[in-house]
Amino acid sequence: MKPTTLLFVLWLLPAAPFAAESPAEIPLWPNGAPGSEGKTAREVVTKSASGEISVGSIHHPSLTPYLPAKEKATGTAMLVIPGGGHRVLAITHEGYNVAEWLSERGIAAFVLKHRLARETNSTYHIEVESLADTKRAMRLIRSRAAEWGIDPARVGAIGFSAGGELVNLVCARFDDGQDGANDPIERQPCRPDFQALIYPGRSGDIQPTNGFPPVFLACSYTDRQDISEGLAEAYLRFKRAGVPAELHIYSTGGHGFGLRASNTKPVGAWVTRLEEWLTDSRFVKR
Repeated sequence: MKPTTLLFVLWLLPAAPFAAESPAEIPLWPNGAPGSEGKTAREVVTKSASGEISVGSIHHPSLTPYLPAKEKATGTAMLVIPGGGHRVLAITHEGYNVAEWLSERGIAAFVLKHRLARETNSTYHIEVESLADTKRAMRLIRSRAAEWGIDPARVGAIGFSAGGELVNLVCARFDDGQDGANDPIERQPCRPDFQALIYPGRSGDIQPTNGFPPVFLACSYTDRQDISEGLAEAYLRFKRAGVPAELHIYSTGGHGFGLRASNTKPVGAWVTRLEEWLTDSRFVKR
């Protein structure tokens, strides 16, 4: 018998609804996202019996900031993009848990809720609205860097599964912003300074060129073939392009292991390897 799943339906509000201590959400476009005009459907939030949350029906993309205590802050920041096949966002173990872990180690983290291109009856597209949300999120972080104590030259992105697709896309299709834009956010560059791709989807689409941001890669041997083999092939493409890269393939873990305190297997320690890589690569300065 499958565990009971509880469903919650709500309007997108500035504050995350599941914990009193959760940070307030920041809309990417306070006056509405381009391409979502007339969208009035409510956000759908599903909470499983284990307490993990999935989010769908997103028409008002946002960031949830997890800022470190000032005495811990390193000046480094990361955009966190959960996966979910572009149908939902697995926002607990691939979003909030990751952001909280990073912030506890002095890294400002920002969880992205982006529009979903493969949801039933969606009018959105991965390379249009979802990518636009990713670019806007990177610009928004840099536009408030002084306020949040962030070095705008040390802003990276981490993506899980479908979220990894978006990180790869923004690394491939970045721009330097529009100098004359009326919106000051749009004047900011959207290129990540570094990236982490955790069991990213469509690994064959990862085609780095010289100048791509340095990358941390992780997946498991027991993931599906396009990832468990495809990510190793992607690593070789980074190597050949002269892009600094680090790859971890764990013997077990399947797909979607994310970050859970209950995961005591070796694959559960991938985030420690990420912290080591960030420090060794001098993206985090201690």
